[in-house]
Amino acid sequence: MSPFALVDVNNFYVSCQRVFEPKLEGKPVLVLSNNDGCAIARSAEVKALGVKMGAPWHQMQDLVRQHSIIARSSNCALYADMSTRVMTILRQFSPHQEVYSIDECFLGLRGIQRDLIDYGQEIRGTVKQWTGLPVCVGIGPTKTLAKLANHLAKKRPEFNSVCDWQRIDRQRQQALMAELALNDVWGVGPRIAARLQTDGIHNVATLAACDPETIRQRYSVVLQRTVLELRGVLAIELAQESEDKQQICCARSFGHPVYSLEAMGEAVSVYAARAAEKLRRQHSIASGISVFIQTNPFKPNEPQYNQHVAIALDPESDDTLQITRYALWILKRIYRPGFAYAKAGVMLTGLQPRGTVQRHLFRTDPDPLTRAALNETMDRINARWGRGTMRTASAGTTQDWKMRQNHLSPAWTTRWPDIPVAR
Repeated sequence: MSPFALVDVNNFYVSCQRVFEPKLEGKPVLVLSNNDGCAIARSAEVKALGVKMGAPWHQMQDLVRQHSIIARSSNCALYADMSTRVMTILRQFSPHQEVYSIDECFLGLRGIQRDLIDYGQEIRGTVKQWTGLPVCVGIGPTKTLAKLANHLAKKRPEFNSVCDWQRIDRQRQQALMAELALNDVWGVGPRIAARLQTDGIHNVATLAACDPETIRQRYSVVLQRTVLELRGVLAIELAQESEDKQQICCARSFGHPVYSLEAMGEAVSVYAARAAEKLRRQHSIASGISVFIQTNPFKPNEPQYNQHVAIALDPESDDTLQITRYALWILKRIYRPGFAYAKAGVMLTGLQPRGTVQRHLFRTDPDPLTRAALNETMDRINARWGRGTMRTASAGTTQDWKMRQNHLSPAWTTRWPDIPVAR
């Protein structure tokens, strides 16, 4: 059976920050969510202080002062670019690659005629040398066991950041499984873990010992595959290509309450343009659009208003100007004055491959070829000079509604003025 490797960047967001700020090494660092709301990434030093994932930033100020915790706002441009660099490097180690998330990647190791632990260490060394990011490598005969081995590589120092499950003797495998909690298994969330525990299944060893058919009947075919994979039976193949999204949503909370239709229109225009750009990137076309607006549900003492409307796009489109026009049309019909709006969003639905849509013979819409050239030009300019360099007039110029990012670091790898200078 051909083994799999799961390569995972340690504390990805924090590690990206540390690459360009070496002074953060060994310091307690956390990365905040949109609007600097809560913790979405924590260094080992912050985790040791008991800070939980999702902990509100405003509630930990005493702890921040006491332990000199350093915060950084989410730097999505940096993280996406560093992820692309890592995945490009990993592609040279195997032609069989599945990018599972922004910081994780499965590799098929079929045909590798080397010691796999040495190969894993070479992967670690190359990624570290070329990007500065630390990774752990888990190797197993199935994707689930590779994921489990990666967990051990990360948590158990004796594996030196690379764990090959097949190199562990059977007795030791059973002992390790007995020590691991159900939540440590890929795809077993808190709810399923709680149900399993009520059925007397308390750790990975007892889950692997379950009858797969009984698990399918009582739980799901997905959990049945997990049990089979824990036994070393291949049940989840490597996905060679990522599937296109079935819907695309762009939504953000505002940096401060928005009270005017003009400011809401700017935000909706920006979100519509971003959604259209994502649509073109996967070579799709949308047949539906919806817009939603809402006040802050965490301020129940203030007047509340939430509304959304979905309509058909006629004709189907990936054109920024047309999508923005429809989005603003919806906004004007759902907007109500007198409310402090906290969030808005645009969703594109009914996505189809661009080439499968049949055009109307007698329509008088703008020339699709001209619009396609315009959108392509806009995408190239924004890719070259930064998002928002070229935008619709309705998106405005000040955009003072944008989310808070009081601790944002430079875009070191994607913006010319921010590129680090070696002195």
